[in-house]
Amino acid sequence: MRVALLSYRSKPHCGGQGVYVRHLSRELVALGHEVEVFSGQPYPELDPGVRLTPVPSLDLYREPDPFRTPGLGEIRDLTDVREVLTMWTAGFPEPRTFAERVRRILRERADEFDVVHDNQVLGYGILDLAADGMPVVTTLHHPITFDRRIDLAAATTWRKKLSLRRWYGFLRMQGRVARRATLVLTPSESSKRDIITDFGVDPERLRVILLGVDDVFVPPTEPRVPGRIVAMASADAPLKGIGTLLEAFAKLRTERDLELVLVTKPQPGGRTEQLVDELGIADAVTFVHGVSDEELVRVMGSAELACVPSLYEGFSLPTAELMACATPLVASRAGAIPEVTGPDGLCADLVDPGDVGQLEHAIAALLDDPERRERMGRAGRERVLAEFSWRAVARATAQAYEDVIEVTRAQAASRRRGNE
Repeated sequence: MRVALLSYRSKPHCGGQGVYVRHLSRELVALGHEVEVFSGQPYPELDPGVRLTPVPSLDLYREPDPFRTPGLGEIRDLTDVREVLTMWTAGFPEPRTFAERVRRILRERADEFDVVHDNQVLGYGILDLAADGMPVVTTLHHPITFDRRIDLAAATTWRKKLSLRRWYGFLRMQGRVARRATLVLTPSESSKRDIITDFGVDPERLRVILLGVDDVFVPPTEPRVPGRIVAMASADAPLKGIGTLLEAFAKLRTERDLELVLVTKPQPGGRTEQLVDELGIADAVTFVHGVSDEELVRVMGSAELACVPSLYEGFSLPTAELMACATPLVASRAGAIPEVTGPDGLCADLVDPGDVGQLEHAIAALLDDPERRERMGRAGRERVLAEFSWRAVARATAQAYEDVIEVTRAQAASRRRGNE
């Protein structure tokens, strides 16, 4: 099949969208399919055999100048105007504007593809492509309604709450698009339930396909660093539960010689940096970001244990990747994390999300039990090898493509008969 894989932004090493695009496209090509990725900035890293067609936005959130105002010479059309005006009025425009841009491109190239795969863009332009008769499959990793609820709960002023409601305004569009999608793929039963509840998608249009773990994630060949804890967060946001971990770590540090490696990029002057200073643990906390897969594996495998303190996850690739590195885990009993780790205590100790005391106790108990850490790490590695394969993801996704192509053809034939 000839596949157009769409992603409005595709960070290579953090966040599920860029990781999903890279590994799924590689395995689809290995199965004999042709894949062309259409992405806005930041662009994904792709493997040989996968084509990239850039669909540039104005890149209004790029580092080191997020929320920048573009020069007049950068404005190309009305879509660019919409992008700037939405950003100026505190909204998030990229899903909608990317969908408009990619719709224009694909309408000119419709005969070149058998199926369009929307990786959580869920913009109105995607509906237009389906209305044109193109078979469209949608992946929804999890409904961002959870991010919105957690961010609103953490907001301390009414101005901040108003700003957040405006920022998350794109969710109304995503809900409408999801409800009209022919087939929605999602990586966990937890996400499936939440999509049904929050977006009102027909359960018959939802299909669970687990994610995979790349072969690069392997156990360490060097000794783990005593007292080192590693935590992963694709974004410095309340959803990731970093504040809970920092408070638990600060209490543990009063009696133990520990260090914490946070794989995230903290917002300058943001809550995470402030909390590190307030708790007096700046000398024991290190931030790591923008590293290669190989360096990330080294960091994951260097720790005595890892922590995933998220308040919600639609799948949690970092959890599975840490398990592949045989790193024992303390994780939140939140979203899909229990589905990834399996039975409590076998591959991870699970605690209630946001509970500092539980997290502190679970970390301390695991640090004091090296034999259990060894057993847990080994069990996690075995579970990943048995359950989480990108090749299996690609096979199941290709079957979804075939199913949607068949449905689209049947709908087109029905319309033709109705017009005769």
